[in-house]
Amino acid sequence: MAVRRARDRIDREFAQPLRVADLARTAQMSPSHFSRAFRAAYDETPHGYLLTRRIERAAALLRDGRSVTDACVAVGLSSLGSFSARFSEVVGVTPSQYAAVDHSGLAALPACLARSATRPSRPVRTARPA
Repeated sequence: MAVRRARDRIDREFAQPLRVADLARTAQMSPSHFSRAFRAAYDETPHGYLLTRRIERAAALLRDGRSVTDACVAVGLSSLGSFSARFSEVVGVTPSQYAAVDHSGLAALPACLARSATRPSRPVRTARPA
């Protein structure tokens, strides 16, 4: 599936500057059609998916002892303020609070369960009343 190729590109190149137009070319679609198809397939926009993957990778770096600034830069973000706000929105706590928590219990879990337990989930959006 063409949209999946673009999603796989986001997963591989999350730290690189990726624009919707670049991803649409990967899927061989126009940017607007690609955005609609991506949202239909994955229930979030390509940009939202990219930011969620970046936050997921940043959380892993914070668990490994990296500083908040290092994690921010390593995942391809340049604004520490925007990173902190987005991290708090997705994870529920600030990056500093997240880094301060003892994550050693995850080492006992199989990798697939640890990934599932630490994967950020975006808030479920409900339809607006008409």
